[in-house]
Amino acid sequence: MTPLELAKAYMKIFFDSKNFEELKSIFSENLDFKGPLFQSYSAQEYIDSLLASPPVDSEYQIIQAYEDSQSACLVYKFFKENRETLMSQVFWVANGRIEKIRLVFNPQDIC
Repeated sequence: MTPLELAKAYMKIFFDSKNFEELKSIFSENLDFKGPLFQSYSAQEYIDSLLASPPVDSEYQIIQAYEDSQSACLVYKFFKENRETLMSQVFWVANGRIEKIRLVFNPQDIC
């Protein structure tokens, strides 16, 4: 899969299927995730956090999508409980798996 295909697969699992164990098929074991509210340094740690506190009643609408040979960026509107914010998520890929994610948004918009 291309970096953009991997990023979109992540979004479908995160928002639609919520079958978080599926993320193991697209994540590097040493996934490095950082966002304004959470960070983790392994795929299992990230997946465990989603299993413990799954996202509920949230949706997204992709506004822009970019990719090159090693990364993809999604810019999207995030909706939750009549609130919305603009988010940007960058995915770096190696060996056909997502190895690093950076999520940027203003948490005050949704918290």
